[in-house]
Amino acid sequence: MQGVDNMSSMEKELNLRQFVNREYSVNHAPVEKELEFYDYVKMGDEENVRRTMTPLASGNVGRLSDDPIKNLRYHLVVTVALITRYCIDGGMEPEKAYTLSDLYINRADRAETEREIREVHHDAVFDFTRKMQAQAKEKICSKPVVMVIDYIYDHLHEKMTAEDMADFTGLSVSYISRLFHRTTGSTLSEYIALKRVEAAENMLRYSEYTATEIGSFLAFSSHSHFISVFKKHTGMTPNKYRERYFRSARPTATGSAQPTATKSAWQTAAESARPTATGSTRPTAAVSAKSAVSPDE
Repeated sequence: MQGVDNMSSMEKELNLRQFVNREYSVNHAPVEKELEFYDYVKMGDEENVRRTMTPLASGNVGRLSDDPIKNLRYHLVVTVALITRYCIDGGMEPEKAYTLSDLYINRADRAETEREIREVHHDAVFDFTRKMQAQAKEKICSKPVVMVIDYIYDHLHEKMTAEDMADFTGLSVSYISRLFHRTTGSTLSEYIALKRVEAAENMLRYSEYTATEIGSFLAFSSHSHFISVFKKHTGMTPNKYRERYFRSARPTATGSAQPTATKSAWQTAAESARPTATGSTRPTAAVSAKSAVSPDE
């Protein structure tokens, strides 16, 4: 009965809100205009993004909260979520898109004024747009290469061989190896190592797993091998990296800082249920109670 009462109450609220909106000529923005904007972001068309973009929660949009700050924040979360999925559909690597989304939502969560939230909105929109623009300029990957990239993302925590990827694509080892190198500029082993290091960076910044546990989880042959590969790509050991960047902004290659991404419980739960390229969900790893900083061996 309680469920029926709740449904009835929601129906009454819906009818009342629609009546008030009609009475005061409050209408939501046309769906076509919204979709046009997201399509331009997906295409990396910065000029048309500027033309079709409207200030956050301005004009004919729904009111998601009576609190103006929360209302803006909720609208930003919706916008970033949609942009993320449009960009994935446009070819952005899913993990890259989701991580970028997390960073901006976390930044909005810390924002305390309307101006700060609007700045986050502006930065997120054009960051995604420019990344899609840069991607469009890169050489278009063939289907087998895209399959291999997806396979690597889904198996970073397992040992992988060229034979595994050849079996997955139905091609010979020599052909898929040459095609991947010609398309990406990296060998299969180089690319796998790079993506494992990127995953390790995230775990060192945002989890409490020890460096030893992270290296083992990401299928490095030994902890010394993990340290060697990690240092080759980042210029520092996992331990030094964590000491410097644990739950703090990390400088990009250009020297600017990326937003801090301290994950909330609801974001962690959402990440654990993200679909992989094969349709399954990524394994959820319970956070260790051990010290955030572990010695390098």
